Amino acid sequence: MKALLFPGQGSQFVGMGSDLFKQFDYVKKIFSDADDFLKKKISKIILEGPEEELKLTQNTQPAIMIVSYSYFLVLQKELGVQTKHFKYFAGHSLGEYSALVSSGSINFENALFLLNERGKAMQNSVPVGKGGMLAVLGSDVSSIENLIKNTNKDGICEIANDNSIGQIIVSGDIKSINLFKLTLDKSKIKNLTLPVSAPFHCSLMRNASELMEKKINSVNFSELEVPIVANVTAKEEKSPNSIKSLLVKQIFSKVRWRESMEYMSNNGVKTFIEVGPGKVLTGLAKRIVKDKKIININTLDNLNLLKDEF
Repeated sequence: MKALLFPGQGSQFVGMGSDLFKQFDYVKKIFSDADDFLKKKISKIILEGPEEELKLTQNTQPAIMIVSYSYFLVLQKELGVQTKHFKYFAGHSLGEYSALVSSGSINFENALFLLNERGKAMQNSVPVGKGGMLAVLGSDVSSIENLIKNTNKDGICEIANDNSIGQIIVSGDIKSINLFKLTLDKSKIKNLTLPVSAPFHCSLMRNASELMEKKINSVNFSELEVPIVANVTAKEEKSPNSIKSLLVKQIFSKVRWRESMEYMSNNGVKTFIEVGPGKVLTGLAKRIVKDKKIININTLDNLNLLKDEF
């Protein structure tokens, strides 16, 4: 059994998907359609940069989905890969939208619309410099939760991502994040300040979630043939109404990626395939499901890795 994984923010780089763009006319059309729909040259930002523009949340989110969906279409058209070949689809944060497009639950234009709006809402929810995020390495969720309770009394400091064994992301207001960093340093727990423009997946994003609720509910979602393993529940979901509700909650909730991977593994998945730019999820998978086969498809050359899989 196989699961298909789609990356989130942080996997982007200038030039991602350029090999597919040069090789396949239908990928050129995806990029062109995205330009027309968004009324800006998102294709130029993806292929040529500058990096500063690609890093803007409102550009990053649709850009990663465009490239991830392009890879999935190449798998379909060149290798005959179909949704029925997978037991689960899953995406990290914005990657859930890539998963929903690829699974056929929402169309490409609706995903572009939602991610463009999501990126703007998340970026505008907290003024730049008022929030922050930390990567905490080598510790576990319960230990970090206890440290947060003992450190933070007034502000917002919450676990944003439970990414893998030994990698946890914390998000909140800048004062609370800096105070928590001091606690980690005193406890000799390795940590790294992340270069982000907003404190994602914490209570400070509730305003963005409220802005997105009407927009998400305005879009038609079809019943899924293959379930999504949702970030918020770390369980499989197929109902359109349930998925809509979870996409709203996802904006301010913890991404339960480690638990999602464990759920898929415990329910029969033997092969995990990451599709899209970078190899972040591949690295996380190697820590979480060490006994499983993990394949990364992030270049045209890597397609050869799937020839014996389908």
